[in-house]
Amino acid sequence: MASARAAAHHKHEAPSLIYNLGALAMGAAMAGLGLAYGIDALGRNARPSADPVHSEQLVGRTLAGRQLAIPASWLASGTAYANGFAKQIDLIVTIPVADGGATEVAVTLLPRSQARPSSSLLDGVYLHQFMPEQVNGPPGLIGKPLMAADGYAGETVWYDPISPKPFVAKCIAPVAGAEDSRCLRTVYVGTGIAAVYDFEIGALDTWRQFDAEMEARLKRIGAL
Repeated sequence: MASARAAAHHKHEAPSLIYNLGALAMGAAMAGLGLAYGIDALGRNARPSADPVHSEQLVGRTLAGRQLAIPASWLASGTAYANGFAKQIDLIVTIPVADGGATEVAVTLLPRSQARPSSSLLDGVYLHQFMPEQVNGPPGLIGKPLMAADGYAGETVWYDPISPKPFVAKCIAPVAGAEDSRCLRTVYVGTGIAAVYDFEIGALDTWRQFDAEMEARLKRIGAL
């Protein structure tokens, strides 16, 4: 009788055991599949960026106590690529312009003590050199030619008359061999650093976005 009960008990447990073993096998398979997907995802995330700007060589420079990391392609022609301290850094960067194209801006970074912002020069210097006439130009900017005295012949100052911190740029008539006027704008950027922007006059058409475009590039290298 006991033997019959034992046989019945084993007969009842057999399907349950097979089911449990099957469930464990399926669970192991799902866990393995999840691990494989996880490893694949990690592999994709670990692959280097295809962005050539972020993957190119960076040059380390220290200017006015700030550590900068500059893409090698931004350094002006003839600039040494060696890391180290610098008294001045010359860059060439590209920004968009109004017609959907782009223009190059030559940037000189130097200690603040060696530069004076264009907005300060507007009231302290340029205002006293303005000629009576006004030049038409980009909407929102006033163009005032400067008197020929003190070396200002052929120069025009463009400024925003409304902002308490106005956009100001001084543009020079084309020199021999040049097609367009060049403009200079000096600003204070990061702690202890000034930037002098040298650009074609056509960039004035996007003067409202000019500083934001430049600040984005300076922030990327650590100057802001």
